[in-house]
Amino acid sequence: MTTIAIKIAAAISTLGLSILSVAMPASAQGTLNNKSFVENFDSFDRSFWYVADGWANGSHQNCTWSKKQIDTANGTLTLNFSEGQSKDRKFICGEVQTKSRYLYGTYEVRMKAATGSGLNSAFFTYIGPTDKKPWDEIDFEVLGKNTNQVQVNQYINGKGGNEKLVPVDGGADQGFNDYAFVWEKDRLRYFVNGKLVHEVTDPSKIPTNDQKIMLSLWGTDTLKDWMGRFSYQGQASMVIDRVSFTAPGDACQFPESVACNLD
Repeated sequence: MTTIAIKIAAAISTLGLSILSVAMPASAQGTLNNKSFVENFDSFDRSFWYVADGWANGSHQNCTWSKKQIDTANGTLTLNFSEGQSKDRKFICGEVQTKSRYLYGTYEVRMKAATGSGLNSAFFTYIGPTDKKPWDEIDFEVLGKNTNQVQVNQYINGKGGNEKLVPVDGGADQGFNDYAFVWEKDRLRYFVNGKLVHEVTDPSKIPTNDQKIMLSLWGTDTLKDWMGRFSYQGQASMVIDRVSFTAPGDACQFPESVACNLD
């Protein structure tokens, strides 16, 4: 079964809604911004970031989002996954998302992924039914069952099937790595540590709707074919050093940015 088939099956089991939009509060919806920013997490600005708390994406997810799983210290944001009873789930996990939405531009994160089969460390953009928009999404996902690679993917009006696995030299969980995508109307490019690893030029496979920027660490007991068999080995953490968005035509914002060398 492909990843998209797995996700669609999960969505159907949760009343047909996108698995990323189930029960998402109205306060998370936001409006189009598209202004360049760099977030170094020297502090945590709750006027900019929404923290998911007290709900889950569906029955496939074995944890409930909790604000207790978000920590900012020493210039990093940490999202944790650990035991902690909440509603009908044994585990709690962390997610943040921008309150504003963004469109074409350069999206970048510097992060260290979590280790563990059944876990997913994700940097992505998303919009969907809770915003009265089609389900569009652009993904970087490190599956904890094999942290030597990262999966890139995109959804257009709920249609995926665009997955590609890309090597991460040294392991995505062994240190910080840079992941970036450059989203244009007629082209989408994915980069790992400054190197172009995938390019999409088919317009039917490029999202067109403005989206929120999201960071999450979550687990599953059911999506074994995709994420591996879950086995809790103690608290796991995804650590983010920097997140940025550079609007088209703006100067690059830090020396390591792929926006400094775009054609």
